[in-house]
Amino acid sequence: MQHTDIDTLVKKWIVDAADRPANPRVQQIVVRLLGDLCKTIDDLDVTPDEFWSGLAYLSAAGASSELGLLAAGMGLEHFLDLRADEAEAQAGLAGATPRTIEGPLYVAGAPESVGYARLDDGTESERAEVLLMQGTVFDADGQPLPGAQVEVWHANLLGNYSFFDHTQSPFNLRRTIVADQDGRYQFRSILPVGYGCPPDGTTQQLLDLLGRHGQRPAHIHFFISAPGHRKLTTQINIDGDSYLWDDFAFATREGLVPPITRVDDAAQLAALQLQQPYESIAFDFHLSRDSAALPSAAVERQRAAA
Repeated sequence: MQHTDIDTLVKKWIVDAADRPANPRVQQIVVRLLGDLCKTIDDLDVTPDEFWSGLAYLSAAGASSELGLLAAGMGLEHFLDLRADEAEAQAGLAGATPRTIEGPLYVAGAPESVGYARLDDGTESERAEVLLMQGTVFDADGQPLPGAQVEVWHANLLGNYSFFDHTQSPFNLRRTIVADQDGRYQFRSILPVGYGCPPDGTTQQLLDLLGRHGQRPAHIHFFISAPGHRKLTTQINIDGDSYLWDDFAFATREGLVPPITRVDDAAQLAALQLQQPYESIAFDFHLSRDSAALPSAAVERQRAAA
């Protein structure tokens, strides 16, 4: 079929068939998506077997709650970041900490503290390396931002996240830290490890067909927010991970791989009541001033809440 014939058909199905007022934005998007899908079916001669297999795949991905993971693995979530970067650049915003993907594993309502928090519940202390991470949240003028909210979450040594992994205590490795009077935050946790997609899951199933791995480097997620500033969604990656620049979700970005310092000074260990060396990461966050000319940086999406 000619593409113009397909456009006519889709308009008939979606626009002309409407018998009451439609949401114009939803109608616009559905017409585009359905038209592009029909053109793909026709151009690539997609068979009925292939079509229904694809529909069954999407049903299975939805039933297993892996559509968010699939969006990351196909690069769609990273693509949204690239578009947001371009919009901010055109608006003259520069100098902020790079954004990167949120992923599907945030949980709202983590316990809140001022200045400092311990993230881990101690259950993996015998096998884990202790991590201390600290820094300052700065505004668009380079001034510290007291009261800025630092939400942080990461995986355990098995690559699992609390709430989704019911063997972990509630809010293990999740906290909200309010920056102190100097705009500083600090937390103690365990050094996370990298992990992969569920090996028998729908995301890995498609990645296998595409000849791709489903591994992520070790990383720590953050939401950083303050009144009058654009919310920052980002994550830092743990330097030295074998998948550091080969993340299946395309989330590693320049400026988000801070150096790690190993601390073995006896006095510093004693101050933390530690018997073994620990890892230290210093990382500052820089926010952009909010702009009414840009869409909100606080993305509305379905998230877990505990």
